[in-house]
Amino acid sequence: MRVAARALARAGLVHAYGHCSTRLDAGHFLVCAAKPMALIMPDDEGVIVPVHGELPDGVLGEVRIHQHIYREQPDAAAVVRSMPPTVMSLSAARRTPRRLHGMGAYFTDPVPLWDDPQLIRTEAQAAAVARTMDGGNAVVMRGNGLVIAAPSLEQAVVLTWYMEDAARTDWQLRAAGLEAQAAVLSAQEARARAVGTGRIYERMWDYLTDGDPELSQITKQDAQ
Repeated sequence: MRVAARALARAGLVHAYGHCSTRLDAGHFLVCAAKPMALIMPDDEGVIVPVHGELPDGVLGEVRIHQHIYREQPDAAAVVRSMPPTVMSLSAARRTPRRLHGMGAYFTDPVPLWDDPQLIRTEAQAAAVARTMDGGNAVVMRGNGLVIAAPSLEQAVVLTWYMEDAARTDWQLRAAGLEAQAAVLSAQEARARAVGTGRIYERMWDYLTDGDPELSQITKQDAQ
């Protein structure tokens, strides 16, 4: 999880704010340390949080979103709450990235929008954000970032990058005055394109985590 947190930071998908978690079992998950993700060190162990119950001391209030997603989606094994810059810009205009290219094929069209810029600090807000995902893998929060749920932490990190790439493509077409000409992928095209074979997720994970000192150490130990 520390490697994932630092990868998100290096890719510019989080800054001072953002967090990620991975499910441990049906009733618990591990969330990263409550600090800027680029500053998470090898000795930052994170905190175990119950899926049902109060947040432990020192855990950020918006981790309630993770709790409610894990309750709503039993198959979700990881959650990333991030601040991708282009996703943020589109969301301020109540827009979410359209499904225009390969990376966008992994999401519904439209991507659900939580139309409220306030921080998520209450149980009611967190439950509503999770419901807005409607069992999917993403929800954009207006002026407040992105939440991704996935079957693994690696996939959650990769899908966060994919969403920002989808937003960049959409933004560039709009900026070029080509919004009307943009070819949105049909549901059939998206299903055919959104594959996981050919080490799709693994290659992007390798790219995003390349050079991480802790991961490099683990690789050396495995080789010995």
